[in-house]
Amino acid sequence: MALTPQSSDAFFREVDEELRREQITGFWKNYGKWIAMIVAAGLLSFGGYLWWTHHSQQRAGVEGEQLAAALDDLTRNQPDKAKVALDALVDSKSAGYRAAARLSLADVAMQKDDLKGAAAAFKAIAEDETLGKPYRDVALIRQTAAEYDTVAPDVVIARLKPLAVPGNPWFGSAGEMVAMAYMKQNKPQLAGPLFAAIGSDPGVPRTIRSRAVQMAGILGIETADPSNESAAK
Repeated sequence: MALTPQSSDAFFREVDEELRREQITGFWKNYGKWIAMIVAAGLLSFGGYLWWTHHSQQRAGVEGEQLAAALDDLTRNQPDKAKVALDALVDSKSAGYRAAARLSLADVAMQKDDLKGAAAAFKAIAEDETLGKPYRDVALIRQTAAEYDTVAPDVVIARLKPLAVPGNPWFGSAGEMVAMAYMKQNKPQLAGPLFAAIGSDPGVPRTIRSRAVQMAGILGIETADPSNESAAK
């Protein structure tokens, strides 16, 4: 029996819809598994990122508390107790906590008069390029302080001269050791101006400035400590 135009249109729409269903069904049969895997992987990745961010923040908070407690123990002259917490932080994922723990442990060795062990620990920090330059610089200064009586003056000067310049955060500490090394070399003409520069730099800690002013005066260079000038005003 022939189809009327109306029933013909309905038939073609039904066939068209069935064809689309078959196309969709075939597409999902062929690619549905892969799409599901991609979506699942994306969700897992995002979930993993959220977890890692939360975990990292929690871990940083815990490590911060551990470091603060260890430093408190050091100020209370309990280095053995502090060492337990510091040992746990030397492998921290945070370069800051890792460096602080290692520097503190090296300082503990110095307090116990283990200058050789302290120098080796500071040297390892100074040469560790995974740490920021400020940490490496202070480690180099501390290493040199630990070895000061056992290394030649030219070694001290070569190590610290790049830091012994005005404006450098370690100018006072590095500059004082370099100036003393010049004195050991019998070069007061180099030591005097450096002592004077340290003594007149308001950015240098006051105790170092005071010593530098005295040394500069001994070498015939009058220098005014800026803290004394401020007090006078």
